[in-house]
Amino acid sequence: MRRSGHRLRLPSVDLQEGTSGLPRNHSSTILTNASAEHTDPREYTTPQAENIGRVHQIMESIEALLSSYPRQRPPLSPAHESHYLAEYRINRTGSSPITALVVKAESWMHRKIGERQSAGTILELGAGTLNHIPHEHGFHAYDFVEPFRALWENSPLLPLTRAHYQDISDVPPQDRYDRIISAAVLEHLQHLPQTIARAALLLDSSGILQAGIPSEGGLLWALAWRCVTAPAYRLRTGLRYADLMRHEHLSTATEILTVVRHFFNSVRLSWFPLPHLHFSFYIYFEADNPRRDLCQQYLARISRSE
Repeated sequence: MRRSGHRLRLPSVDLQEGTSGLPRNHSSTILTNASAEHTDPREYTTPQAENIGRVHQIMESIEALLSSYPRQRPPLSPAHESHYLAEYRINRTGSSPITALVVKAESWMHRKIGERQSAGTILELGAGTLNHIPHEHGFHAYDFVEPFRALWENSPLLPLTRAHYQDISDVPPQDRYDRIISAAVLEHLQHLPQTIARAALLLDSSGILQAGIPSEGGLLWALAWRCVTAPAYRLRTGLRYADLMRHEHLSTATEILTVVRHFFNSVRLSWFPLPHLHFSFYIYFEADNPRRDLCQQYLARISRSE
């Protein structure tokens, strides 16, 4: 699937093996700039003449990426709209043979997020049917962001939560969380950089952002939905799944990771099943040590432009 209007050339990154603090049962990598030279524009303090052009290129590429948001969501046809809620529930509950396989594969993301469970406070972004909560134990408080009320209002897991928000901007800015988490959500966001920047500012001093995302833009992911999910969707509805994907997925994995890397000093990755964009279905990352000044500056700039 190709989406027009916001495909960008991004600064290249090299996924180098390194100590990440992650469990060793899956390949883990640290996200770094491709060049061996010190060319990160956020850390570039002693420029050399031969690096200045590269620094400007990176800065311009990141600025172009940030400026491509908010992204416009292509509208669904009335036929797609009529199936939307039922199909979402089928996908979340795994109530068909194909979606059961998808849910099983997606459980890797939930398990990776749950490995960090603690007695602290959690904010989940895009909680959907609250299906991640069973992967968490012993938390002090569980808040969530989910605008689609029909998904969670009758969930038996709702009593385990503390507060619900329509949007991350509704979370009181003085609140702090030990962990902010999301599973298969970030690729859907129209305001991705704003969400990441706000999440960074809501983290406690030792807090961590954890997320699982599909390897959107990779070969294995594209083959999976085209050859498995799309035929099953057409059999159930008679409609093209590509139209739904175009509506739903607004950012590639590379774009998401570039935004996260922009706002956080440390980003660590794991892949499933193999450590490469084109040979994985899903990517898990955790980010800490946010660049708070950069987040505040970006949000202030966005606020002035609205």
